Amino acid sequence: MAECKIEENKMSCNCTYPCDKKGMCCECLRYHWGRGEFPACFFSDDVERTYDRSIENFIRVYQHGRR
Repeated sequence: MAECKIEENKMSCNCTYPCDKKGMCCECLRYHWGRGEFPACFFSDDVERTYDRSIENFIRVYQHGRR
């Protein structure tokens, strides 16, 4: 299994929410998917700041071409 590159992952993470999963992408994905959401990195910075990580919001945003 590959070693997690937490510090490297943190450098490209656009999540503005204080979280203990920052940099641990597999944990972040598991957490959000279990809640019917996507993590911050699936959204542009302006959409991420709304904290609406729902699948419905993801579809709405990308159907309108907003990235």
